[in-house]
Amino acid sequence: MKNYILILYFVFFSVTIFAQDSGVSVGADRIFSDKSELIEGKSIGLITNHTGRLSDGTHLIEKFLAYDSANLKVLFGPEHGIVGNAPDGKSISDSSLASTGIPIYSLYGDVRKPTPEMLEGVDLLIFDIQDIGSRYYTYISTMYHCMEAAAENDIPMLILDRPNPIGGIQVEGPLRTEKFKSFVAIAPVPIVHGMTVGELATLFNEEGFITSDKKADLTVAKMKNWKREYLYDDCGIPWVKPSPNMPTLETALLYPGLCLLEGVNISEGRGTYKPFIQIGAPFIDSDELINELKKSPVSGIEFSPAEFTPVSIDTMSKYPKYLDEKCYGVEFKIVDENFNSLRFGIYLLSSLKDLYPDNFEFRRNWIDKLYGSTALKEELKGSNNPETVFNSWQNDLTNFINIRNKYLLY
Repeated sequence: MKNYILILYFVFFSVTIFAQDSGVSVGADRIFSDKSELIEGKSIGLITNHTGRLSDGTHLIEKFLAYDSANLKVLFGPEHGIVGNAPDGKSISDSSLASTGIPIYSLYGDVRKPTPEMLEGVDLLIFDIQDIGSRYYTYISTMYHCMEAAAENDIPMLILDRPNPIGGIQVEGPLRTEKFKSFVAIAPVPIVHGMTVGELATLFNEEGFITSDKKADLTVAKMKNWKREYLYDDCGIPWVKPSPNMPTLETALLYPGLCLLEGVNISEGRGTYKPFIQIGAPFIDSDELINELKKSPVSGIEFSPAEFTPVSIDTMSKYPKYLDEKCYGVEFKIVDENFNSLRFGIYLLSSLKDLYPDNFEFRRNWIDKLYGSTALKEELKGSNNPETVFNSWQNDLTNFINIRNKYLLY
């Protein structure tokens, strides 16, 4: 525990990263400039991690500790911990902030939703974590459960909005069914939702997606100058990897489709320093797979042969698929920002199933959890036609887009 707190102190209070003049002002900027009335005089419970920074790189915790008009009372951390260096799936323990004694409650362990005891004395809950725009990513599930806690305990909640790194225009994929509600599919939204966390929170609240008997008293501190067509590197804000296996924007752009490989016996690149950029397995022939992928109608991506051996990396992936086994596969490079990752990921699964029917396997029901229903697995096991998969979600997706339009803030 002592080492953990020392690491936490170093990460938050060491040199500020690459402060620069940003084109986009995030919600965290605005509560200390033109929206300070939202926090003045409040005892604050802050849900955040290493990504909770102002546009100049200053961490929100550091800013609050130096701010006399509000009291930072308690901290809550999501998956990967408040420092963001725990590998995927690892349970996080409670701790405290160095030199202050402020408690840090983990929301990725035995507890996923703040309890009344954790919220004692809090009169404002603030959420500030960088999402990446895909339904699987668990930070929006943490936000969802915190909204429930806020509603149940009559505590107002403030969302500090941030860019959707993969843009706010593309909306793609199936809505998850109620049977497959889980921490990687918390709400009936498509895999690529094209929304900011502030927009999602408003949607969750107004459409009755949260399970409390009443709505949360919700406020969103909007960004300034963000446009829906922006990718993250258009925003003028330094990239801070949102989780250990999300090191670059290109990773985030590939993730909606490539994450589906977690549900089968193909390495998605965990255990290497190119997760989701390269995929493989011991039984794959790289050239054969590349030739098949070139037949896909999805454009905007290039392929090259890959050869790698997944290893245990403490701060990324402790037990990756094919640990210490040589894998052969493909490395990807996005060449057009309009690339459709989800459709490509399904074509990739289809190609792997066609090429290696004696080797390709599903990992229990994990692909159903990610996809939000059994439809993808059933199609891959049956006629294996990606176009059938795409057609199956269109009506629900059209209905969702009509609902979504009511909650767009930009």
